[in-house]
Amino acid sequence: MSENRLAVISIIVENRERSPQINALLSDFGNYIVGRMGIPYKEKNVAVLCVVIDAPAEIINTLTGRIGMLSGVAAKTVMSKR
Repeated sequence: MSENRLAVISIIVENRERSPQINALLSDFGNYIVGRMGIPYKEKNVAVLCVVIDAPAEIINTLTGRIGMLSGVAAKTVMSKR
């Protein structure tokens, strides 16, 4: 597997019913997760999560893709260059 990279996965959850699925995915990749922060934004009825992950790019992309495929959830990643 390739060298680890540091990344931040930003997640906006518009469908709060997806929270158990998101948490299950984060748990599945828990060995790579450095930390996470979740903010419920009640005025907009959404949740915003930031997940810091230290993993090979393939793992980061897989997690981001699986989260982003959930309906009512958007996920984007910013990754270190090395």
